[in-house]
Amino acid sequence: MRDFSRPGRSDAIGERGMVCTSHPAASAAGLEMLRSGGNAMDAAIAAVAVQCVVEPHMTGIGGDCFALLSWNGASPIALNGSGRAPQAATAAWYVERGLTAIPDQSAHAVTIPGAIAAWCTLNKDYGAKSLAEVLAPAIGLAEQGMRVTARVAWDWARQVDKLSRDPDARAVFLPGGKPPAFGDLFRNPALGRTLRAVAQDGAAAFYRGSVAEALTRKLRAHDGLHSINDFASEHSDYVQPVSTAYRGHTVYECPPAGQGLAALMILRLIERFALGHARHSEADRIHYLAEATKAAYRARDAYFCDPAFGHTPAASFLSDDWTQRASDLIQPDRATAPEAWGEIEHKDTVYVSVVDRDLNAVSLINSLFAPFGSGLYEPTTGVLLHNRGLGFRTDPAHPSAIAPGKRPMHTIIPGMLYRDGLPMMPFGVMGGHYQATGHAHFVSQILDHGRSVQEAADVPRSFAFDGKLSLETAISADVKRDLEGRGHTVEWSDFPIGGAQAVWIDRERGILIGASDQRKDGMALGF
Repeated sequence: MRDFSRPGRSDAIGERGMVCTSHPAASAAGLEMLRSGGNAMDAAIAAVAVQCVVEPHMTGIGGDCFALLSWNGASPIALNGSGRAPQAATAAWYVERGLTAIPDQSAHAVTIPGAIAAWCTLNKDYGAKSLAEVLAPAIGLAEQGMRVTARVAWDWARQVDKLSRDPDARAVFLPGGKPPAFGDLFRNPALGRTLRAVAQDGAAAFYRGSVAEALTRKLRAHDGLHSINDFASEHSDYVQPVSTAYRGHTVYECPPAGQGLAALMILRLIERFALGHARHSEADRIHYLAEATKAAYRARDAYFCDPAFGHTPAASFLSDDWTQRASDLIQPDRATAPEAWGEIEHKDTVYVSVVDRDLNAVSLINSLFAPFGSGLYEPTTGVLLHNRGLGFRTDPAHPSAIAPGKRPMHTIIPGMLYRDGLPMMPFGVMGGHYQATGHAHFVSQILDHGRSVQEAADVPRSFAFDGKLSLETAISADVKRDLEGRGHTVEWSDFPIGGAQAVWIDRERGILIGASDQRKDGMALGF
């Protein structure tokens, strides 16, 4: 039970359904789907579509999507809804032009957006309602306008420079030359028209015809290598999840090219150190999590790749042998050498957690990668294009080297917790590279410390990244000094780290317990 004398949130409770998102309008749309007879998939797609309108810096139909779902109590199913590089994109093309990395605000960072293909696949295979029904709330908000919430306004104001670079983006996202403020009305009727077309004609409305042609023209005008055929060939794939045991439960993640495997590797490492034991201080727990993160991310950056183009040795990384060797290098009083990532940092993603009356569970995540993605906006379609291609390397020898039709290494990861062969919790933690660490931290807070889902989301966070250990300001100065004494380069984070949503299925009492991170504007709603 939380301390009611301190700021915080209570866990939400429901019996017949629960929707948890980072925006009130999205949670409300999802809940309405459940109330009107829809299932968890209907609610998840309705919610994430709304988020593409009301949180345009975080996500959009010009981005990618991943999902884990549990249907009728069966083992989870994973969907990879990420897009692929254009057929003309080869590592040699970039090497010949002296490009040692993919430019972050360029058409070269744009892979074919996979979100719409993913939504349409999931709706067809698992939805109870039509696309027109589940997309209606998002269409209404795009056309009639939405009021900008506090966290959205704060994030938006930090991206004026990026939004100013593309005249099309500037005209829409900086109305009157400035970002919308809290409470302002924002409309994107062009996005509403594209969503209407998808509602009527499905994925073909996005990947073939006028929308695909307009997006191709936009990308080609910015020196992109994209073609109409690249859009026409885009599709999602069902894939086998990866998993590991933790404290009598099973944690499932999507497989590489996503970083879910790294979350499992971190969990296996911190389990060795029994973080819930009373002998550990807060500094101890942060230290062990940081060291486990470094070990898992070293492997991630060296080996994780699109399985259609290379092999990621998942079984080896989840073996007792790897875990033992990695844990042997972790000392209780001394940090290992700082790691400097060769990756672009980002923090912008939305995550949706839903459970319906039949205990079907959906864990779904959708992202533009960086804030407002590539910053490239196509005005006739309302589509802001992501920059997920930053996960590629231009070194032809690297497992994630860019190649025709290849998917980049992805940071966005939905999670699912099982116990005794049944789903217990769809969960996710937004926050770019932090997500794998965030999954491990969130699960540990529940299973090691006995916290509720909302309490686990509210706990102060830390992240070892890019040679530094970042701490949220709710962590004490004494803990910071302790960690510095162990050799960590510690800094206070200038922004909240991540954002979590989750639904806990309490089968004994027949209730659903939901959480939505206080760091965002959202809420958990049940009925």
